[in-house]
Amino acid sequence: MELAHSLLLNEEEYNQLGEYQKSEFIFEWLRFLEKLLPVTSRADIRENQKKLVEQLTSLLNNAPGPPTRRLVAKNLAVLYSTGDTFSVYQTIEKCNELIRSKDDSPSYLPTKLAAVVCLGYLYKKLGRILGNSFTDTVGNVLKAMKNAESQGRYEIMLSLQNILKGLGAVAIPCHRDIYKAARSCLTDRSMAVRCAAAKCLLELQNEAVFMWSTDLDSVVTLCFKSFEGSNYDVRLAVSKLLGTILARALTSKQTPASTKHNFRRISLEEVMELLGTGFLRGSSGFLRASGDMLKGTSSVSRDVRVGVTQAYVVFASTLGGQWLERNFSAFLSHILDLVSQSHPKAIQSQMDAIGCRRCVSFILRATVGGLLGEKAQIAAAKEICQAIWKLKKVVDAAMSDSNLETRITNADVTASQHVLVCALQELGSLIHGLGTTAAPLLQDSSTGVLEAVISVIIHPSISVRLTAAWCLRCIAVALPSYVSLLLDRCIERLSALKSSPEAVTGYSFAVAALLGAVKHCPLGIPHGKGKVIMTVAEELLCSASQNSRISVQRTQAGWLLIAALMTLGPAVVQHHLPRMLLLWKCVFPSSPKDLETEKTRGDSFTWQVTLEGRAGALCAIKSFVSHCAGLLTDEVVQRLLPPLPSAVDLLTQLSSICKSYGNSLKTSSTVYRHKLYELLAVLPPKTYEGSFCAVLKELVADLTIPDGQIDASTFLLPPLCHEDDLLLLGPLLQETDHRFIEEQLVLGNSVAGGSLEYDPYSIYEKVAKRDSIPKPLPPVLSVVSAATRLFGVIFSHIAETHRLQVLEQLLNSIKQTKGSRQQTVQLNVVSAFSTSLKHLANCKGSLGPEEVKRSALTLVMGALESNNPLLRCAAAECWARLAQVVSDSAFAAGLAQVSFDKLKSARDVVSRTGHSLALGCLYRYLGGIGSTQHLNACVGILYTLSQDSTSPDVQAWALHSLSLIVDLAGPLYHVHVEPTLSLILMLLLTVPPTYTEVHQSLGRCLNALITTLGPELQGSSATVSALRTSCLLGCAVMQDNPDCLVQAQAISCLQQLHMFAPRHVNLSSLVSCLCVNLCSSYLLLRRAVVACLRQLVQREAAEVSEYAVALVKESREDFTPDINIREIGLEGALLGLLDKELDQRLCQDIKETLSHMLTSMAVEKLSFWLKLCKDVLAASADFNTVASIDTTQEEETAKVDDASILTSESDERFHPFSNPRWSTRVFAAECVCKIINQCENAGSAHFDITLAQERKQRDSRDDFLVLHLADLIRMAFMAATDHSDQLRLSGLQTLLIVVRKFAAVPEPEFPGHVILEQYQANVGAALRPAFAPETPPDVTAKACQVCSAWIASGVVSDPNDLRRVHQLLVSSLVKVQAGKEAQGQQYNESTSTMEILAVLKAWAEVYIVAVEKQKNASDAQNHSLKNTKSVEESYRDTSSSASGLLDLVQADLGTLSKLWLAALQDFALLILPSEYASQLPAEGGTFYTAETIENARPHYYNSWALILYATALWLTTTGFIVVDPDEGVTNLSRPVTPTTMCQDSSTRPSVKSPEDVNTDRFHLILGISVEFLCSPRSDAAMENIIACLHALQALFDVPWPRSKIGGDQELGVELLNVLHRLILTRESPDIQLAALEVVRLILFAAQEHVKEKRRSAEVDDGAAEKETLPEFGEGKDTGGLVPGKSLVFATLELCVCILVRQLPQLNPKLTCSPAVQSGKHLLLSEDGSRLVSAALVILSDVPAICSPEGSVSVLPTILYLIIGVLKETAVKLQDGQLPLTVAASLQALKGLLSSPMARAEKSRTAWTDLLRSALVTVLDCWDQDGLQQQRDEVSLLTAITVFILSSSPEVTTIECLQKRCIEKFKITLDSKDPFVQCKCYQLLHSIFQHPNKTVSYPYIHSLAPSIVRKLQETEKAKPENAAELQVIQEGIKVLTALIATAEEEHRAHLVACLLPILISFLLDENALGSATNATKNLHEFALQNLMQIGPQYSSVFKKLMSSSPTMKARLESAVKGNQESIKVKTAKHAKNPGKSSSIQLKTNFL
Repeated sequence: MELAHSLLLNEEEYNQLGEYQKSEFIFEWLRFLEKLLPVTSRADIRENQKKLVEQLTSLLNNAPGPPTRRLVAKNLAVLYSTGDTFSVYQTIEKCNELIRSKDDSPSYLPTKLAAVVCLGYLYKKLGRILGNSFTDTVGNVLKAMKNAESQGRYEIMLSLQNILKGLGAVAIPCHRDIYKAARSCLTDRSMAVRCAAAKCLLELQNEAVFMWSTDLDSVVTLCFKSFEGSNYDVRLAVSKLLGTILARALTSKQTPASTKHNFRRISLEEVMELLGTGFLRGSSGFLRASGDMLKGTSSVSRDVRVGVTQAYVVFASTLGGQWLERNFSAFLSHILDLVSQSHPKAIQSQMDAIGCRRCVSFILRATVGGLLGEKAQIAAAKEICQAIWKLKKVVDAAMSDSNLETRITNADVTASQHVLVCALQELGSLIHGLGTTAAPLLQDSSTGVLEAVISVIIHPSISVRLTAAWCLRCIAVALPSYVSLLLDRCIERLSALKSSPEAVTGYSFAVAALLGAVKHCPLGIPHGKGKVIMTVAEELLCSASQNSRISVQRTQAGWLLIAALMTLGPAVVQHHLPRMLLLWKCVFPSSPKDLETEKTRGDSFTWQVTLEGRAGALCAIKSFVSHCAGLLTDEVVQRLLPPLPSAVDLLTQLSSICKSYGNSLKTSSTVYRHKLYELLAVLPPKTYEGSFCAVLKELVADLTIPDGQIDASTFLLPPLCHEDDLLLLGPLLQETDHRFIEEQLVLGNSVAGGSLEYDPYSIYEKVAKRDSIPKPLPPVLSVVSAATRLFGVIFSHIAETHRLQVLEQLLNSIKQTKGSRQQTVQLNVVSAFSTSLKHLANCKGSLGPEEVKRSALTLVMGALESNNPLLRCAAAECWARLAQVVSDSAFAAGLAQVSFDKLKSARDVVSRTGHSLALGCLYRYLGGIGSTQHLNACVGILYTLSQDSTSPDVQAWALHSLSLIVDLAGPLYHVHVEPTLSLILMLLLTVPPTYTEVHQSLGRCLNALITTLGPELQGSSATVSALRTSCLLGCAVMQDNPDCLVQAQAISCLQQLHMFAPRHVNLSSLVSCLCVNLCSSYLLLRRAVVACLRQLVQREAAEVSEYAVALVKESREDFTPDINIREIGLEGALLGLLDKELDQRLCQDIKETLSHMLTSMAVEKLSFWLKLCKDVLAASADFNTVASIDTTQEEETAKVDDASILTSESDERFHPFSNPRWSTRVFAAECVCKIINQCENAGSAHFDITLAQERKQRDSRDDFLVLHLADLIRMAFMAATDHSDQLRLSGLQTLLIVVRKFAAVPEPEFPGHVILEQYQANVGAALRPAFAPETPPDVTAKACQVCSAWIASGVVSDPNDLRRVHQLLVSSLVKVQAGKEAQGQQYNESTSTMEILAVLKAWAEVYIVAVEKQKNASDAQNHSLKNTKSVEESYRDTSSSASGLLDLVQADLGTLSKLWLAALQDFALLILPSEYASQLPAEGGTFYTAETIENARPHYYNSWALILYATALWLTTTGFIVVDPDEGVTNLSRPVTPTTMCQDSSTRPSVKSPEDVNTDRFHLILGISVEFLCSPRSDAAMENIIACLHALQALFDVPWPRSKIGGDQELGVELLNVLHRLILTRESPDIQLAALEVVRLILFAAQEHVKEKRRSAEVDDGAAEKETLPEFGEGKDTGGLVPGKSLVFATLELCVCILVRQLPQLNPKLTCSPAVQSGKHLLLSEDGSRLVSAALVILSDVPAICSPEGSVSVLPTILYLIIGVLKETAVKLQDGQLPLTVAASLQALKGLLSSPMARAEKSRTAWTDLLRSALVTVLDCWDQDGLQQQRDEVSLLTAITVFILSSSPEVTTIECLQKRCIEKFKITLDSKDPFVQCKCYQLLHSIFQHPNKTVSYPYIHSLAPSIVRKLQETEKAKPENAAELQVIQEGIKVLTALIATAEEEHRAHLVACLLPILISFLLDENALGSATNATKNLHEFALQNLMQIGPQYSSVFKKLMSSSPTMKARLESAVKGNQESIKVKTAKHAKNPGKSSSIQLKTNFL
């Protein structure tokens, strides 16, 4: 194929190929040429033009296929338009010749067609350049059309369209001729020709004025004629023509001179009248009403009506939304008039009426719902309301007038019903779509929407009553705040108007519909409503028999209410279950005898009432079973069963009852049947086993004796066919935008589709996925579908012998009937049998013996050869299910053989299509095709069938079947891939485009092949690349196909290719193809486009976006999308599409596509994305929101301006998004949150304004989120103050995220302030409306969260500014205090729980932050006392803001604490296991009611943790001191009753002691915490765990709770075990640190307890002997610890767990393993170090809670761990700092060594031994070879020093140890590292000063001489730098200290050593000038020391001076020379002590 890529055709190569390869080669060359010509230079083209034209025109003679001829034509046109046009006339002449040719043979036809196509493209591209030649051409083409067959007519029409397009106004002379030709084609018998003619006329009307002026009437009539017998494509094309022409006629301004005399402006009324005529009278013309029309027998054919309906929509869409807004009332009145009584013919039968109503609803939905923005929709709703009021008056007049003249009014009333139904349905849909945005509409009393709807609830017509109820349901779903209100109103009217039949049914419908709405309203309704409704229902049922006039209505109403009540779910229903079961039991006779007596009594009326009642009861039970499965316990099922046999008995008697009482019972009995079947189908089959036979008999009768000749196939079969196979049946069964009206064409003439009045019980059910309103079918049909479902269930449960009888009976009944009746029976039987096979397959049952299989086979075979294609489809599926159920390979092979034989012999289309599909389906449920033999046979046969060009149907079915086989064969198919691909390509290139079904099947085949090849397509071998090229070629052919569904197939094939071989798919051409089809009128094509985009952007979002914009910029003439990609990019286009699209699946895909694009591009194109979101959100901000900002406080008025600036700048500029829907705006707000999230992952510059500005200056293309903060706030503000509640929630969420993310960003221009501070007015203004009284609780709850986040973020520090937001929280607190009773009864009680808890949680968060801030401030104060004044000032600021915040909370703390405790108490009850349910308080808790306990639970789970923490903090700040609640003055309106634990006044003393109250509270907090921490669910939020641990920390921070836990050892151990488990299961360091802090406090509590016990024991036994004192602490006298009971053991376990996890080397088991022995040091992370340090602190405290013996048992472990950590982590750090863990282990060691236990009598010797061993271990660390290089000597030396200083002398003075220690010091003194030397001196300094001589003397003796020696050496080597200087200084300090501690007699000797050293450091004046810094400093230091020592030891000093004159001279000169400078320096030295801070840290341990 690569050889085809050249400018000229490679003829040598071409001639060597076979026949089929030639056509592929040509097509590939033409494709390449099409891309090449536009980019080739003009010179190159001219050079090759002659040859190229020859090659192209010669192709015309080669009989090219449809795609090839189109490409030849396109290329010729491009060639002439870019090259020379000399020879173009020859080409045109040649084409005309070919067309004139007399050769009519089929083989010559493609050449003629190619010539026609060629002319079209030449004129389209070159247009007027071709001068006058067009008249001949057009004449010639039209002449050829006279005897052309359908393909010719099709191509000629399209060609003429192209000619007209190219010539424009020049072609006027030919217009009439073309018009005449197109007229005849518009009613052609070929549908494709009709479509082409419509396109041609659409092009013609651009210039041909007469079409929409003088000939308008005839054009319109022609279109109506064209609709007759049309298919979907024709209706789409012709309605577009009709709508466009009428719109043109209405808007045209210019009147050409020629037609002036007979041209008149046409008015809107006339246009509407024209369309209306078609709708009402069809195509029979205007005045020429035929005979039967006058007689009133014929009705309009449905396809005309549906076509006209579409034309209405096109008409309105063409004129646009603004036009519709202006002319809406005229439009509405006309549309509604279509179903009014002025045209009785249209609605003469119920079916016609339903059909017309559907059409009217569709027009209104598509125009009002699709074209108008939200404001305009509200205006439209008002208009519709007016219409309803008008009709209401007519009805009232008719009803009230009783005089005889107005007898006809009753007809008026019934006739107005259809108008009302349409108006109500549209009103409901409108409000449903508007959601809470419709609130202003309903509040507007002048319109009175609710009054209007409620007023027609009592209309005489049942369909109006039902639709009004449905409309109320829509209002309720849209505005949940109205549900309760409407329910109350309807129940009240129902009770008041009990005696009016209309009112009883109407209001019961309304209540049922509203109950059905509740499950769509998350906020629910008050629980008590259920009880009210149950009572009303019971009353209605009981009073039904009192008044015979309304008994039917009351019975129906009562059961309807009960059935609807069941949808509220188990929580509500369980309270009414006993009453319902009682009613159920009473409604059926209790024994067969009673049923007999019943039959003898009564008349047809009583029977009607009885049947209605029983059908209702069945329905109620079915509703119960479906909605309350949770309540179906065995006991309830047992109570449900008794009436069932009686219900089945009645079923068997129905026919005889109908016979006795006449036909009036027919409908009631059908409904009863239907309801019983439905109930049995949902009950477990075991429950009615006894009735199987009786029920089956009735089912068989229902299926085989059809009532009326209704063809039910279109609704029975589609669910039973496989969705893939339905594609064969054309667009009728596929999803389209017009499905709502197209459905009635599918259903056949007898049914127009479902409608509410057929089954009132559907009003509370959930609507099917695609419908806007329930559409139950007529009872006759519903019974059949219920019967097939139930048959499936029962058949799979009966005995196998019985099955045979049933099947034979069914087969006989098919044989006995004839004609259409036979088909109906066959259809019912196959549906039923198919259902039973499905059930058998699901329960893995077997079909039965051979005979059963044989009967089954006969049954299915018959259907496979039925004339109904849908039945054949269902039969093929049945065939596959049969193979699945029998699941025997021999049986499956037998089935295949049957089909093979049939296909070989049969010649008729029916059996060939049926059996070929059966072959494809056969292995569908058997896990694919396994045998190659079967595969080869199938492929052979299907190849042959798919080339049968005589029947496109056979081709389409065979190819479809082939695609299934490719899928099922998987890898086995590889051998066939090449031949199949070439077959597909051959067919694609030759099958005429008019056979769309064949092309669609080819597309499915190609798709299946690509899937089979899969990733292999990436390969580079020759065969693979040939396959790949063929696939791409196939896709290209399909992309050029005029049929949209074939294009959709092409796109999904390319999508597959892109998935497997992305490099080989040309992305730019694919993206351009997608953009062009983004707004196609075909739903399936749009879906394919978006699905493909969704996949592409996951990998290459940026490229896709760029290609889309590039495409629009090049913008070829044939691409004018409805969307503005140029301005807003592909992303904006998708957002716009999302706003207009109504298909749920498509919307979901668009959202996902945008989310992927956002994820990968938002950070790079930040401004662009934010602008998009802002445009969408701002487009709605014209509802000016400023009104909600109140300006009461003076200081606010200045700040409010910010907010008004945000909203009131009304930019009149063009908005890319006009009036987006609220759901789109919600999506935009969610996108903003995602963008912030993406930026957070992208880098810190997005949240750091200084950094962002710097980088922006460096590169202006950089963009950072923080620079757009104003926009973010503005968007959040706009969303948060909208009318739509959903959007308000999203806006508040956005605001919350913005506050959290930006709270800490400082404002560079005003240091000390943050950037968010300037927006506080906006935040306040955004929050205030959420606290208005009418706001829904979920919005208020969200706003509370934002309030607390805002206050806690610390953005605003000034208390006055904070008050604004604080005030909102205070107001909501007042509301909480009113308690759950005072909450408005609008929503479910659990919503008030939600709101209350949200408020309490918000306060808790604020309080926690306030306390933390104050704590930090006081810490800072303590810290700053050591520092200078400036810090104190800054501290004053922080403390004032912290205390300010605390003051704000303090005022309400009294109230809050009680509410918090009450909430925790509720929570504690709610988390009890279910077995304690009986012990819960009957009336519920403080904030929840007993009935709504399940709904309330999640709200408690959401907020308990922070409330717990806040309560713990409050209790600890009050130190558990209880104040009498009445004394604490609260500033709230009424005091809150204190809620003590589960208080029960009768059994408890009325007042508890403070101790008891405290204990209760302590256990409450502890209990909740332990319960949660014991088993936090894996999804428990981190915040909750941490809050819980913080609460425990706060609790144990004060003495009283510590005394409780210290005194109760079991409790302590349990807590430690819980914490240990938490540490094991949660990796987060924050959680582990918090847990360790709690452990430390528990240990501390135990220490306090032990101390207290020891102290009291000493006091009591003060006089007694010390020996007799009992031992306190763990381990008692034996030292044993019991695991599980011992606090010490539990603590050790936990610490070891932490340490070993961080330092696995500590685990002795591991240390032996080779992995750890390498001994490399792991540097711990910062978190790890903190954890290890915390664990060490805890370890060193453990001995304090042991008895002396106990301490001896634990000491080895503790020492091992502490020294282990020291050993493992003592590594030198760069800066000489000690690692944190080393510091901690030294601290712990010091704590241990100084422990009293080391000196206690009982444990002293053991401790001494163990401590000596520990010291040996430390010394041994030193000697481990190989580690010297990184071991930190300083740490080890410090450890030795700690031993020497802190332990009792007997530990370290033992000689062998002492020697080793001294040795270490010696080695270290000789270290080369000045830092190490320096540290060594410091340590020796402290050892030399040890008070105990036995300890210090040996060291002094051994080490002092070497120190002196080292210092003397420095005389020669002066210090080079500060570090060396410090070493010398420290050495001098050691010597000075030594002198101080020495005994008198040695002192003089030491001074005499020191002075010469000091004097040697002095410099004379000359040297001083040139000295280095270090030597200067040394000089000063020496001088200072000399000044101090001289006077102290004057005698020694003088003696020395006199003996050494040189020294004296040196000293004097230094003193003199530096007198002045010394003064200055001394002053400086005093200020700046020589130690660096690191040393302070290190000497702290000693």
